[in-house]
Formats: sequence, structure tokens, C-alpha cells
Amino acid sequence: MLLQISTPIPKDIPLPLPLPEWLLVTLLIVSFLFHIIFINLMVGGSIVTLWAQIKGLKEKKYDDFAHEIAKTITVNKSLAVVLGVAPLLSINTLYTVYFYSANALTGFAWIMIIPLVTIAFLLTYLHKYTWKTLENNRHLHISIIALAVAIFLIIPLIFLTNVNLMMFPEKWGTIKGFMSALTLPNVFPRYFEFLGACIAVTGIFIVWYNKRKNYPVEEIYIGFTRLDLKRLGFSIAVLGLALQILFGIVVLFTLPSKGIGFDVIGMMAIAGLLLAVALWYSYQSLVGTADKIDLHFNKIVAFIFIFMVFYGGSRQLYRHNSLDKHQQLMAAHTEEFQRLSLEARLNPVEDELELDESLGEFAMGGALFTQNCASCHKLDEKLVGPPVLEMAKIYKGNIPDLKKWIKTPGKKRPDYPQMPGFDLPDEDIEEISKYILSIK
Repeated sequence: MLLQISTPIPKDIPLPLPLPEWLLVTLLIVSFLFHIIFINLMVGGSIVTLWAQIKGLKEKKYDDFAHEIAKTITVNKSLAVVLGVAPLLSINTLYTVYFYSANALTGFAWIMIIPLVTIAFLLTYLHKYTWKTLENNRHLHISIIALAVAIFLIIPLIFLTNVNLMMFPEKWGTIKGFMSALTLPNVFPRYFEFLGACIAVTGIFIVWYNKRKNYPVEEIYIGFTRLDLKRLGFSIAVLGLALQILFGIVVLFTLPSKGIGFDVIGMMAIAGLLLAVALWYSYQSLVGTADKIDLHFNKIVAFIFIFMVFYGGSRQLYRHNSLDKHQQLMAAHTEEFQRLSLEARLNPVEDELELDESLGEFAMGGALFTQNCASCHKLDEKLVGPPVLEMAKIYKGNIPDLKKWIKTPGKKRPDYPQMPGFDLPDEDIEEISKYILSIK
């Protein structure tokens, strides 16, 4: 249960949101929608390129196909990175404590995202620009894109695991790193659904890419016609959409109940129906006659896009439902902390000085010295500053200069650090000075 004793209830950051919450949520959903499209194209494109290049070892036309898709990966990855800034900032702003707690708990894996992204991007450029150079060493060339694909598959898993973990603060006490967070429910079903989406979106992209009238298919390909390439794109899309629907059903049945409501189920059901329609039209395009292969393309794109809006909305709704009770507890904790903090500031408690009556008229000075000076000065040996006996000898009978030094100290000796100034009442500095000069 969410309210179990082991659930941490941290204080929230007591700062107002820079924008209304509804606007930040809208920005999160919309910006993530465009970001994820290019993530799908980046990951799906690299997977399709690897598959086609391996197949191209025996059939040259697939190697040409792989080369054409590889050219798009670097462009799509750049757009994915740029478009990822807005959703990352939005989720950080809306769920700061939750997001950074998840980051801290996954630790090393989260830190590795930047170097992994850098390496993967460099590999895609290396793969793209060594196509002719490594023409006689295709296995080495394939291994470059294979390594990039492996990294591209790891990075989304880290992100997904973190976003999943932030919704379950009741599990934070049991998480011992990234591998531990992977065992939380719904991680792998969502991940495989994501991979299905990558393949589906890439398939539709391939259809669009090759249906452009200004794209010189006849000059580039020997074994493929424009129709062949469209059918290949639709076949990839059908596979991806089928996988997405299959794992989407698994996701629905493995979602922890804490965030489930009729609103979430309703939005996910509509999203699933939209995806099923897109799958049906894609299949009809694949098996239909050549003159009708483009008939449903715009409808497929529209249904997939609307699906993403509904699915993104359902994920945000589930996140809101999951964290709602915990956020209420955290808000109450924060409010109580702020109340106590204000009360403490309005009613400061002054430390009572323990006076050593044996010091007589210097008792107050001795107590003030212990409170403010004893951490750096000992009686007869160097601690941080010089011994008290040395100070008493230097300023013997000269209270005004000693007071002036305590208020605005300088730096006389290279082997001693700079003494900080003390913003104490003049009468307190007077008492401290009398005490120091009284020491024999």
C-alpha cells in the first residue's frame, strides 16, 4: 500500500511552478509526442538498417536499401535530441522530487546516458560515412551499426525504467540500483511495446520516404521498384503495429492497480482501437492492388498520430493517479515544515551561556569566547589560529586594538589562515577582549 510505513515522504521544493500546471502538462504531452516520433525513427531505423544490411550480404538490393535508411538515422537522432529538451524540462518541473529520486536510485546507469548517447551517435556517423571505405569488409561495417543498435536499445530502457520508478515511491526503499529497478512491474511490457512502436513508425516512414515523386528510386535501386519499397515499408509497419497491440494488451493487464481508473482504461481502450484501425489499413495497403497502395496512407498516419495523443494522455493520467495520494502527503509535510520554520524564525531561541563563576568579572567574556572563538584558539598551543596566551601578550593592555582586530581581522602570517570577521554586539566583543587580556 502507498501509505505503508516504509514509504518516504520528503519535503517538496516550496517554489511556485513557472507556468500553470495544466499548461505544463499539455507542454509535456505535446512535446513528448514529437520527441518520441523521432526516437522511434532513430531506434527503428537503426534496427531496420541492421536487418537489411545483414540480408544484403546475399541480396545486393537490401544493402542499397540499408544504405538509404542509414542516411536518415543521423538526421532523426539530431531532431530527437533537440525535441527532447522540452519534455525533459517539463517532467523535471512537474515532478522534481520524484524524477530526481528515481535518477539517484538508478545511479550509474542514469549517469551513463550521456556517454552512451555520444558513443551511439558517433557510431552512426562512422557507419554512414564508411559505407564505401568498408565495402570490402562488410562484416566490420555491420558490426558498427550492430553496436549502435545495442546502445540505442539500452538508452530507452534506462529512461523508461526511471520514469516507471518515479511513480512508485513506496518501492524506493527496496531499490538497490538499475538492475533492481528493472524488476518493477510493467517495465519490460512497456519496453517491448516501445520497440513495436519504433518498428511501426519506421515502416510508415519508409513508405512515405519512397513514395515521394522527387525521390529517384530508379537511379538508386536495381532490384527494387517504388512499389516494392512501399510494400516493404507496409510489411514492416504491420509487424510493428501487431507487436505494439500485443504488448499494449500485456501493459494494460500488468499495470499496478494504484493508478488504474475508468479514465485511464477508457483512454487506453480508445488508443488501442485507433492502433487496430491503423493496423487494418496497413494490412489492406500491403495486400491490395498496386493502384490502391497509397489509398489509406494518410488515414494510417492520422490514426497513429491520434493514437499517440491518447496514449500519451493515458500515461500522464496514470502517473497523476499513481502519485496523487503521495503528493498530498508530501504537501502536508511541506506545509508543516514551513509552519514550524516560520514559527522558529519569529520566535528565535537564544543559546544560554554557561558562565564560569570562578572567572569573576571575566565570566561573561569567557563564556562568549567558548561560544565563538574556542573552535580555533587554544590556551597555549596552535589550533587553527594562534594560542590565546600569544594574543594576550601581543595586545597586552590594548583593548581597543584587540576589539578592532576581532571585528575586521586581516592576515599577518602566511602559516595561519585568514580569520573571519565577527558580527557581534560591541559589548560582547568588549567582554571577549577583556577575557583574553586577563589570561596570564
